[in-house]
Amino acid sequence: MKTTPEHDQRIAKMIFASVFPHYVTKVESKGRTLEELYQVIEWLTGFDRKMLQEQIDQKVTFETFFKNAQLNPNAHLITGVICGYRIEEITNPLTKQARYLDKLIDELAKGRKMEKILRKG
Repeated sequence: MKTTPEHDQRIAKMIFASVFPHYVTKVESKGRTLEELYQVIEWLTGFDRKMLQEQIDQKVTFETFFKNAQLNPNAHLITGVICGYRIEEITNPLTKQARYLDKLIDELAKGRKMEKILRKG
Protein backbone atom coordinates (compact mmCIF):
# COMPACT_ATOMS: atom_id res chain seq x y z
CA MET A 1 0.00 0.00 0.00
CA LYS A 2 1.34 3.41 -0.98
CA THR A 3 0.93 6.49 1.14
CA THR A 4 -0.96 9.47 -0.28
CA PRO A 5 0.00 13.13 0.14
CA GLU A 6 -3.03 13.52 2.44
CA HIS A 7 -1.85 10.59 4.57
CA ASP A 8 1.67 12.02 4.77
CA GLN A 9 0.30 15.44 5.74
CA ARG A 10 -1.94 13.93 8.42
CA ILE A 11 1.07 12.21 10.03
CA ALA A 12 3.13 15.42 9.85
CA LYS A 13 0.46 17.38 11.73
CA MET A 14 -0.26 14.79 14.44
CA ILE A 15 0.79 15.89 17.91
CA PHE A 16 3.35 13.49 19.39
CA ALA A 17 1.99 14.04 22.91
CA SER A 18 -1.43 12.76 21.79
CA VAL A 19 0.05 9.50 20.50
CA PHE A 20 2.63 8.82 23.21
CA PRO A 21 0.04 7.59 25.81
CA HIS A 22 -1.09 4.98 23.25
CA TYR A 23 2.50 3.77 22.92
CA VAL A 24 2.69 3.45 26.71
CA THR A 25 -0.59 1.55 26.89
CA LYS A 26 0.41 -0.75 24.04
CA VAL A 27 3.75 -1.82 25.50
CA GLU A 28 2.60 -2.02 29.13
CA SER A 29 -0.46 -4.09 28.23
CA LYS A 30 1.92 -6.60 26.68
CA GLY A 31 4.13 -6.80 29.76
CA ARG A 32 6.90 -4.50 28.59
CA THR A 33 8.11 -1.57 30.67
CA LEU A 34 8.08 2.18 30.27
CA GLU A 35 11.88 2.08 30.59
CA GLU A 36 12.06 -0.22 27.56
CA LEU A 37 9.82 2.18 25.62
CA TYR A 38 12.11 5.09 26.50
CA GLN A 39 15.11 3.01 25.45
CA VAL A 40 13.59 2.26 22.05
CA ILE A 41 12.62 5.88 21.44
CA GLU A 42 16.07 7.08 22.49
CA TRP A 43 17.74 4.57 20.16
CA LEU A 44 15.71 5.86 17.19
CA THR A 45 15.61 9.59 17.94
CA GLY A 46 18.47 10.37 20.31
CA PHE A 47 15.98 11.87 22.81
CA ASP A 48 16.75 10.90 26.38
CA ARG A 49 13.87 10.87 28.85
CA LYS A 50 14.20 14.58 29.68
CA MET A 51 14.39 15.61 26.03
CA LEU A 52 11.43 13.41 25.18
CA GLN A 53 9.39 14.99 27.96
CA GLU A 54 10.23 18.42 26.54
CA GLN A 55 8.85 17.31 23.15
CA ILE A 56 5.69 16.10 24.91
CA ASP A 57 5.33 19.26 27.00
CA GLN A 58 5.74 21.47 23.93
CA LYS A 59 3.07 19.44 22.10
CA VAL A 60 5.22 19.22 18.98
CA THR A 61 3.91 17.70 15.77
CA PHE A 62 5.52 14.58 14.35
CA GLU A 63 7.10 16.86 11.76
CA THR A 64 8.84 18.91 14.47
CA PHE A 65 9.54 15.83 16.57
CA PHE A 66 11.56 14.18 13.82
CA LYS A 67 13.08 17.49 12.73
CA ASN A 68 14.51 17.82 16.26
CA ALA A 69 15.59 14.16 16.41
CA GLN A 70 19.00 12.71 15.59
CA LEU A 71 17.86 9.62 13.73
CA ASN A 72 19.93 6.52 14.48
CA PRO A 73 22.24 5.76 11.53
CA ASN A 74 20.96 2.16 11.61
CA ALA A 75 17.31 3.19 11.31
CA HIS A 76 17.38 2.12 7.66
CA LEU A 77 17.69 -1.46 8.94
CA ILE A 78 14.08 -1.25 10.18
CA THR A 79 12.05 -3.03 7.54
CA GLY A 80 8.81 -4.91 7.22
CA VAL A 81 5.13 -4.12 7.27
CA ILE A 82 3.43 -1.84 9.80
CA CYS A 83 -0.15 -0.59 9.59
CA GLY A 84 -0.42 -2.11 6.12
CA TYR A 85 2.58 -0.24 4.75
CA ARG A 86 5.92 -1.80 3.79
CA ILE A 87 8.43 0.56 5.36
CA GLU A 88 11.08 0.14 2.66
CA GLU A 89 8.57 1.33 0.02
CA ILE A 90 7.53 4.55 1.80
CA THR A 91 9.00 7.49 -0.13
CA ASN A 92 8.04 10.37 2.17
CA PRO A 93 10.92 10.69 4.68
CA LEU A 94 8.75 11.90 7.57
CA THR A 95 6.15 9.17 7.09
CA LYS A 96 8.96 6.61 6.93
CA GLN A 97 10.43 7.93 10.21
CA ALA A 98 7.02 7.78 11.92
CA ARG A 99 6.60 4.21 10.69
CA TYR A 100 10.09 3.33 11.98
CA LEU A 101 8.87 4.37 15.43
CA ASP A 102 5.61 2.46 15.05
CA LYS A 103 7.50 -0.65 13.97
CA LEU A 104 9.91 -0.53 16.91
CA ILE A 105 7.06 -0.11 19.38
CA ASP A 106 5.13 -2.92 17.70
CA GLU A 107 8.16 -5.19 18.00
CA LEU A 108 8.56 -4.24 21.66
CA ALA A 109 4.89 -5.02 22.35
CA LYS A 110 5.19 -8.34 20.55
CA GLY A 111 7.98 -9.43 22.86
CA ARG A 112 10.92 -9.18 20.50
CA LYS A 113 14.25 -9.15 22.30
CA MET A 114 15.69 -5.69 22.87
CA GLU A 115 19.00 -6.52 21.18
CA LYS A 116 17.07 -7.36 18.00
CA ILE A 117 14.87 -4.26 18.21
CA LEU A 118 17.94 -2.00 18.55
CA ARG A 119 19.54 -2.92 15.27
CA LYS A 120 23.30 -2.98 14.99
CA GLY A 121 24.99 -2.08 11.73
